[in-house]
Amino acid sequence: MTDCGCEKARRDLEEYLRNEVCKTEHADITEHLSHCPACRDEALVATTLTEVVARACKETAPEELRDQVLARLRAVQAAH
Repeated sequence: MTDCGCEKARRDLEEYLRNEVCKTEHADITEHLSHCPACRDEALVATTLTEVVARACKETAPEELRDQVLARLRAVQAAH
């Protein structure tokens, strides 16, 4: 039994999504994803997760919370 390309596509998916595979492999995986709903869904999940994490990393705490945390840290440091 031969693999329809799922094994390779899934193995190289992270590199593919970061554009870290050679052009030939990129074309092969793109072709596979266009015909394989299961691998396409896996790529969508990985892409969505990456985007959500990237957005979360850009978020900052409200200034009031930041000030409260820094004040508390100063108070703890002063006590020791």
